[in-house]
Amino acid sequence: METRVQPVILAGGSGTRLWPISTPARPKHLLEIVGQGTMLEQTLDRVGDRRLFAEPLIVGAQSQADEVSHIAPGVSLILEPCPRGSAAAVAFAALASDPAAILLVLPSDHRVDDPKPLLDAVRKALPAADSGRLVTFGIRPRGAETGYGYISAGEPLSEGVLAVDAFVEKPSKDIAAGLVQSGSAFWNSGMFLFRADAFLTELDRHAPEIASASRAAMDLARSDDGRISPDESALADCPSTSIDYAVMEHSDRIAVVPLDLDWSDVGSWAAVYELEPKDADGNVVDSRSSAIDSAGCLLKSTGPQIVVIGGQQLMVIATADHVLVAPISDAQRVREAAELAKARSGD
Repeated sequence: METRVQPVILAGGSGTRLWPISTPARPKHLLEIVGQGTMLEQTLDRVGDRRLFAEPLIVGAQSQADEVSHIAPGVSLILEPCPRGSAAAVAFAALASDPAAILLVLPSDHRVDDPKPLLDAVRKALPAADSGRLVTFGIRPRGAETGYGYISAGEPLSEGVLAVDAFVEKPSKDIAAGLVQSGSAFWNSGMFLFRADAFLTELDRHAPEIASASRAAMDLARSDDGRISPDESALADCPSTSIDYAVMEHSDRIAVVPLDLDWSDVGSWAAVYELEPKDADGNVVDSRSSAIDSAGCLLKSTGPQIVVIGGQQLMVIATADHVLVAPISDAQRVREAAELAKARSGD
């Protein structure tokens, strides 16, 4: 029988990159953005093989507990009383698990068309993870994307497993092109495999404030019917940062498994446009929208009907309360619109 891996699904997020449809109250993992079912449902399906995976553990926001439970009935939840980033979220999961458990950390809001390459990569990475390595999965780049971080790989450690030379934050176009041309750099997928105790050891070494606050919060946690609620007061001074910044960029125990995967972090409306089927004029148009003499547009609405005439490379996203209109090329600026709308509403 195969080693059963413990999936840890990170279901937090601020909901601003796909505003106005995605919001802090209902971020994209709770929505049907691309594909069939919510993004969280699609992630759960990815780890549905009980020969390889144990029952998942979801780490998410206290305020979304009921909706997550509705999507994933019976799944154990760790409910964050306040957001402290993925480093603390993974620490909660590691502390709630057997120290020798091998954890597969997955974001809840990524798109993977065919999970088989990922499952094969998990099997390939298991020996390295069991030996104490912290394994990340690197996507072979399909272009010089500037919206992703990169992992620069070094020498082989075992078959299909490489040492990591460096992490590169979202680079300029020229630097991204050089990384892709090198043939030894991969998109940072934000997916990880490691033993619970190995991660906690590295967290103690490189982010002791997060480690101590997470332990205190879990020591004082309330547990009720499969829901674990870490103590909020213990997290008051806990730094809020990602697992990459806290551990992966500093540890000397990191390895990367490259994989060819049809993958997207669905991190912008431009990414949604690329993933969705298009009409003859290159438009993505939902059932509440129409495009006349327009090309390359993304039209989505959960509220009023949208009609665009003569639009070129535009995104028009509407809800009952907000309408966003911008060039698709400015998709990375949507956070600015979300922050402006929040400031004007007084929330």
